[in-house]
Amino acid sequence: MLGVLFHNKEVLELQYLIKKEMDDLLDDLNDEHVGNTVKRVLEERYSILFDLLRRFAPGEECMHYMRLQKQKRHSKEIN
Repeated sequence: MLGVLFHNKEVLELQYLIKKEMDDLLDDLNDEHVGNTVKRVLEERYSILFDLLRRFAPGEECMHYMRLQKQKRHSKEIN
């Protein structure tokens, strides 16, 4: 396990970067032209980023980024 100290500004910047990347992934996941194999990889990456976001952002901000299949599993952990 690693420990890292961040300033509040750095935490806000990390939140912004993670959310921006997750928004881009959501756009790609909703694109009809993306194949199923690529979508699985994108979903895995989205899952990793969502878990990372949960460490930095408040629960109500994380709720916006929950995907339907994740919502059932993570809703108890955030509240």
